Amino acid sequence: MRAAHGPIQGTAPLLGRKPVERIGHTPLLRLERVGRGLPAVQLLAKAEWTNPGGSVKDRAAASIVGEARRTGALRTGMTLLDATSGNTGIAYAMLGAAEGFSVTLCVPENASPERKRMLEAYGARVVYTDPGEGMDGAIRAARQLRARYPERYFYADQYSNDANWLAHYRTTAEEIWSQTEGRVTHFVAVLGTSGTFVGTSRRLKELNPAIRCVSLQPDSPFHGIEGAKHMATALVPAIYDPTVADEDLAVSTEAAYAMAKRLGREEGLLVGVSAAAAVVGSLAVASRLAERGEPAVIVTVLPDAADRYLSERFWKEP
Repeated sequence: MRAAHGPIQGTAPLLGRKPVERIGHTPLLRLERVGRGLPAVQLLAKAEWTNPGGSVKDRAAASIVGEARRTGALRTGMTLLDATSGNTGIAYAMLGAAEGFSVTLCVPENASPERKRMLEAYGARVVYTDPGEGMDGAIRAARQLRARYPERYFYADQYSNDANWLAHYRTTAEEIWSQTEGRVTHFVAVLGTSGTFVGTSRRLKELNPAIRCVSLQPDSPFHGIEGAKHMATALVPAIYDPTVADEDLAVSTEAAYAMAKRLGREEGLLVGVSAAAAVVGSLAVASRLAERGEPAVIVTVLPDAADRYLSERFWKEP
């Protein structure tokens, strides 16, 4: 693994910058060993754990908060409320601590212990919900709180908020285009809120309509890819637009777990399960292209690092 290109030119030095000002401009890494045997295909990945809150969700959270403050939806004395499996909540909590607003989050009880501790460390109030109901249960709990106390809460609603996908339209896509010098041929990403995939894909297709965009979902409603949605059986995010995808692929939990361990041992990258799922999907696309002898530059997003999942049992399994 190595950086595909140097840092984007023109960015300000990090010294003295606020957390929100350090979001984005993440490195684009070349995955060499897991992609060996595919000589005509470059497999590249955005290292989103380098954001100050440690995940790709910093982008959406900052965009949502910024727009809410601009419009007056999040006023002084109000509390930001949302449902989250962890990463967006951590981003909200980080921004709240840095910028002086309170945060209440509805989170499934089975979120990883590491994520729970991070939320507590940032000072967020957490309402834990039935793990059997997954993210849908957390969403329902947030909606009920907002309905009960409408003057107290700004309901960020990351699943319906256009500021979510616009964050990636304005930043992630532009970075990918710049870092690949316009050579990107395929974009692959896992669907959760769908903001990363929808926003990035929309802008990349404007820059070059020939770019193929492939979405990834768990292959079952009962899966272990935290943060990912099985759209056929879940509450579908309002921002999700299935027409953006040229193709949608299914990824198994077992394949994602195996890839997480493989990336650690072969690339020196300890990433989260959804990041590993993104690589599984990207390799599936790459293998088909290689069979046809088609050159390609495939870019995917690694949403976070493994430090939020190291208590998971699969790391110890052979």
